[in-house]
Amino acid sequence: MTRMAALLAGDKMADRAVPPTGFTARLTVFTAAAMAFLAVFALALSLATGRLADRWAEELARTSTLRISAPEGQQEAQTRAALSVLETTPGISAARALSEEETRALLEPWFGPDLPVETLPIPQLIEIVEAGEGYDATGLRARLQAEVPGAVLDDHTRWREPLVDAAGRLRALGVFALLLIAGSTGAMITLAAQAALAANEQVIRVLRLVGAQDSYIARAFVRRFTLRALTGALAGTAAGMLGIFLLPEADAAGGFLTGLGFRGAGWLLPLLIPPLAALVAFAATRSAALRVLRAAS
Repeated sequence: MTRMAALLAGDKMADRAVPPTGFTARLTVFTAAAMAFLAVFALALSLATGRLADRWAEELARTSTLRISAPEGQQEAQTRAALSVLETTPGISAARALSEEETRALLEPWFGPDLPVETLPIPQLIEIVEAGEGYDATGLRARLQAEVPGAVLDDHTRWREPLVDAAGRLRALGVFALLLIAGSTGAMITLAAQAALAANEQVIRVLRLVGAQDSYIARAFVRRFTLRALTGALAGTAAGMLGIFLLPEADAAGGFLTGLGFRGAGWLLPLLIPPLAALVAFAATRSAALRVLRAAS
């Protein structure tokens, strides 16, 4: 970092020794801006996915559902028996049977608002709210099997596990995307640096004839490309953060697509992208410059 700080401080003599190249300047700035813009969205997507999965997993972990399918005339009695069992089960803070209106609201997104719930053989649903560390699902199933034959307990385990797994994979995918963006940025800046070195081959030969060291020549290229990458990354990060800011606010009805923004201190994370882009450009340009200069000597 000390070497990079000294590099950014500048050497006017080295800067004047190597003339700028228009094509590579535009390519470096554009590449850094585009990759920084994509990095902001990759970071936002990764964080939002993690938040959504954590919220769903937490909500599913606190509740369970009991479904009662009984012959006509027995459902009400089995519902009362199930509620009695649940009220005496340790780890359950509350249990209530859903009304026809609540059942209709659950089915409305799939079957429309005019579903005749009262005329269909729809199972009775009981919402269970857990307390503390929860209840013994295996023991509760055994009690229900003996006292309420038509009851089926769903503790949402089969929903929670895929969510946790998906969250881990999506976070890993977000990290991989950021690494891929950093690698692509380094590759493009390396190509631009090599093109600039090739375009200034005659200037480099003259500098060597008057005694300039390769480190002195490389310093001018490295500083120039590092500052260009930093400038482009600042612009791309600002554009990305503005785009994230203009997205709709998180809304339960909108689901995942309205929750892609940063939250609280999360807005500070994109500010790390420009210095990291400059660091990538510094390493890529220095390596390319020294390699080309050694090969030409």
